[in-house]
Amino acid sequence: MTTGVITLFLVTLVTAAVILFVSHKIGGPLFRLEKEVQEIGKGDLTRKVTFREKDQITPLADGLTVMTDSLNKKVLGIRTEVRCLIESASGKNAPQELVDGLNDLHATLEKNFKI
Repeated sequence: MTTGVITLFLVTLVTAAVILFVSHKIGGPLFRLEKEVQEIGKGDLTRKVTFREKDQITPLADGLTVMTDSLNKKVLGIRTEVRCLIESASGKNAPQELVDGLNDLHATLEKNFKI
């Protein structure tokens, strides 16, 4: 009887240790990933999500970084095109409403995205 109780106690102790280890191994990176996704969602397209090679979600982090880089390049391209349109419209005496609209679009891009 005493041997059974001691065995049960040791098995419970080992099980708790394994659960804690595994939860930290998965939970920690997931928590960091959640924070990174929130920052990207706020418009920070400069984020690079990296984890240790042994972490289970490293491929997910790598995919998120590739996606963020792609979005960054697209927004940079749009911003460049808007600047060119502003210069062109200003140089060709375009209607002021058009120039103002392009300037507003440029300001919105600068406000909403960190690139």
